Amino acid sequence: MAPDKAAPKRNSRAWSVLKPGLDQWILDAMATMGYAQMTPVQAATIPHFLGNKDVVVEAVTGSGKTLTFLLPIIQKILRAEEPTKRHHVSAIIVSPTRELAAQIHTVLLSLLQFHSDTAEHALPYLDDEEKRPDTTRPVVVPQLLVGGTTTVAQDLSCFLRTSPNILFGSPGRLVELLTSPHVHCPQLAFQSLVLDEADRLLDLGFKNDLQRILSCLPKQRRTGLFSASVSEAVGEIIRVGLRNPVKIEVKVKMKDGAIVEDRRTPASLQMRYLVKPASQKLPALAQLLEKLPVTPQRSIVFLSTCAAVDYFQHMLPEILPKGFGLVPLHGKHPAKVREKNFNRFLMSVAPTILLTTDLAARGLDIPQVDLVVQIDAPSDPKVFIHRSGRAGRAGRKGLAVVMLHPGPEEDYVRFLEIRKTPIQPLVKPEIKTSQEDADEASRRIRQVARTDRAIYDKAQRGFVSWARSYGAHQATSIFKSADLDWEDVAHGWGLLRMPKMPELKTWKGDKTLGQDMDWDTFAYRERAREKARQEALAAGPDVHAAAKAEEIAKRKRKNTEAWSDKHEKEDVRAERREKRRKKREAERTSHLTEEEKAKEAKLQDLIQQVRQRNQAKEAAKEAEFGGFSD
Repeated sequence: MAPDKAAPKRNSRAWSVLKPGLDQWILDAMATMGYAQMTPVQAATIPHFLGNKDVVVEAVTGSGKTLTFLLPIIQKILRAEEPTKRHHVSAIIVSPTRELAAQIHTVLLSLLQFHSDTAEHALPYLDDEEKRPDTTRPVVVPQLLVGGTTTVAQDLSCFLRTSPNILFGSPGRLVELLTSPHVHCPQLAFQSLVLDEADRLLDLGFKNDLQRILSCLPKQRRTGLFSASVSEAVGEIIRVGLRNPVKIEVKVKMKDGAIVEDRRTPASLQMRYLVKPASQKLPALAQLLEKLPVTPQRSIVFLSTCAAVDYFQHMLPEILPKGFGLVPLHGKHPAKVREKNFNRFLMSVAPTILLTTDLAARGLDIPQVDLVVQIDAPSDPKVFIHRSGRAGRAGRKGLAVVMLHPGPEEDYVRFLEIRKTPIQPLVKPEIKTSQEDADEASRRIRQVARTDRAIYDKAQRGFVSWARSYGAHQATSIFKSADLDWEDVAHGWGLLRMPKMPELKTWKGDKTLGQDMDWDTFAYRERAREKARQEALAAGPDVHAAAKAEEIAKRKRKNTEAWSDKHEKEDVRAERREKRRKKREAERTSHLTEEEKAKEAKLQDLIQQVRQRNQAKEAAKEAEFGGFSD
């Protein structure tokens, strides 16, 4: 059934208009935390969610969607006649990334400090080893579930000890916990499911996990889908997981109050574009940072691939103005590195740039982001909105600039206008770059690259990954590899020579890029790595040729070997992996006390029981749930 539409209120309104919809302590908390008035999306959505309606909310980034679903969930739990029973869950909030889940969790913890019963009887036990005592009055107890920082066993142990009634997390870890027999979501207790950045959840391939989550929950529940853009794929969730939802679309009002545009970015955000050759993009970025009337406290620079971030984190300090810090962040960083770097950016007091990929494009509410620069236009045009929306949040002024190559890429401007995301040329500050600026930037980059062969390796990997990403653009009529000036792009990257890749098979340019290099003496700074290279070099070219021929032969044998042989080898590898796992487990448990060993054994036995029951029930659950259509 098609969703009903509710027109949102045009102006922000005081929170007091929701009284008695919201308790007085929440209204006091909003005032104390600096949220004097509701945003349009909050004014339009909260009454429906409080009134037991399913909602589909499409609103511009930075419009206050997080509080829109947190406040009704808290209110429902606290107004219950009795506290949530132990190990019963009342609400689940699903996010596409661990950073976004942690951010929502932090917002809730800040809010719950204002609720006396929760602050006294629940929050102190979240980071403690003691079991949380039962209370006679309702309290809100959250638990964050994300992979990389804790194991499933640790999350289950924490759940049994603290008995949370709100779960936050990414789909994979939520599935692990929800399928435990000790985690209950009964009809009488479970109230709300929220899918934040719903279209991104499907883009990242969480379709099967979302299906399993829905199959674990009662059908009689309140469900909310929140996103800056609701795609066709989200319609599958609407049809399967929601019941007669109210659809809320919040549009942006112009400053003069005369026109309300159908656009997906906040009015406080200036969207601009800059046309520059690839070799002049980094000098243009440096000029932009210098010429802005006010030095941006926090800036985000988007690149298209993780390998590009790994390379340019070494190069940008040579190009950027003095006084700017640089923090890299991408999805292939280990979880602890991601958390450390993200917090480093949030806590920075000096002007800092976050060099990142689309990992940081969605949902993250990073305060005081004044400038967003997209060195590479995103492969998926939808992501353009989300990247730009990291600035100009909650009414704060912001500037978002996308850099385009001269020529066919300039059609991207018209393409965005058709998608109701109009952008204008960057006029102020005026950015003037020349070929001399490009040559000087290339010289500085190459000077750094010559200091360590490892940086050269990163440049080769990064350039290849960028070329593949460029060729994978969805707007194929605008972004064509055949239209690129490969030599100019390579100088922009400061390459010492062109890598071998399919895109350059027909390219007739100088693959040495005019660089005079003695590749035999070009060394790694790391001694062990350089020693290994020297040993391989001393073995002679015949050894390299033989090794390459053997590698090709192995690949051919792998493709032609019998199916049974492949599975026999896989069984051997699986057995080896299991032996290594048992060895690591033995080393870990050798340092535990007898009491800790007993607890560990009990927990592992519990996990094993859960997995066995899940396997037995899987077929039945799949049959009960209709699933998503492809």
